[in-house]
Amino acid sequence: MRKFLRSCATTRIFSILLLGAAALVAIFFLPTLFHSESALQIRASRQGISLPDGFYVYQRLNAEGIHIKSITPDNNALLIKFDSVEQSNAAEKVLHELLPYGFSIGRPDVPGTIEWMHRLSQNKQAVG
Repeated sequence: MRKFLRSCATTRIFSILLLGAAALVAIFFLPTLFHSESALQIRASRQGISLPDGFYVYQRLNAEGIHIKSITPDNNALLIKFDSVEQSNAAEKVLHELLPYGFSIGRPDVPGTIEWMHRLSQNKQAVG
C-alpha cells in the first residue's frame, strides 16, 4: 500500500511539474504568435533608388488623417509604426498611390518565433 501511495504522489508531482512547464512555455510564446504589429516597412526594390524622406512621408500621411506613432530608418528601410491596424491599412493604400514604382511596401518581418524556426530548419543535424 505504501508503494502505491508513493508512486501516486510521484506521478502527481511529475504531472504538476509538466503542466507548470507547459504553462510557462505557453505564456512565453503566445504573445509572439498573436502579436499584430501595426507597422509598415518601405524598401527600395531596385538598386539605385533611395528611400523617401521620412518627414515627407509623415506630412503626406498626416494630410490624409493618418496618425503615425513613429518613423525610423531600419536596415535600408523605413519603418513606420501606427496606433492601430486600420491606420496601417489606410497608410499602405495611400503609400502605394504616393510612392513611384520601385518601392516595396509591406508588413515588417516579425522576429522571434519565425527566426527560431528558420534557424532550426537550417541546422537539422543540431536538433535532437
